[in-house]
Amino acid sequence: MLTKRILNLSAPSTKPVAHPTATATATAPTATAADCGLLLIRLTFGLLMAAHGAQKVFGFFGGGGLTATGKAFSALGYQPGKLFAVIGGLSELLGGLGLALGLLTPLAAAALIGMMINAMATVTGAHGLWETDGGVEYSVCIAVVALAVAAIGPGRLAVDRFFRWGTGGWPEAAFALGLGGTAAAVTLSL
Repeated sequence: MLTKRILNLSAPSTKPVAHPTATATATAPTATAADCGLLLIRLTFGLLMAAHGAQKVFGFFGGGGLTATGKAFSALGYQPGKLFAVIGGLSELLGGLGLALGLLTPLAAAALIGMMINAMATVTGAHGLWETDGGVEYSVCIAVVALAVAAIGPGRLAVDRFFRWGTGGWPEAAFALGLGGTAAAVTLSL
């Protein structure tokens, strides 16, 4: 019954709404096409990033695990490499899971933005824009999607819908970008 109420995909009301994911009627909550679209974006990017982090931390999905990732981070200048591999891998794993679930969305977005800034600064930035040349294209897309979800909000089909930051907005976007950028700047300065 609860699932039916949440996923009530009946025709939307013609009344104007203040936010694209806001309820258009005064009755049962309605999942809109925007909510379903946000869920699709969150699940796709979030679960891919979580899997990418699991490669680093646990060696899942063909990843090298902490030992190999630690050596790679050391080669990039992150010392001690294994510590930064844990931080980076957990940022991707937990940030990706948070984005997928719509849980602590601004914080999850900040973790992914910070990781992508580091990736662009240390790995892909010297190769230009396009992924085919090893460039920043992929990292930019992930960072922008994470920032956009923080700004828009995760939608009705998210855990955060119960919290005040669950509707997104400028403060949530500023938090995600500010914290992610600061964390990246601190990490790069070490």
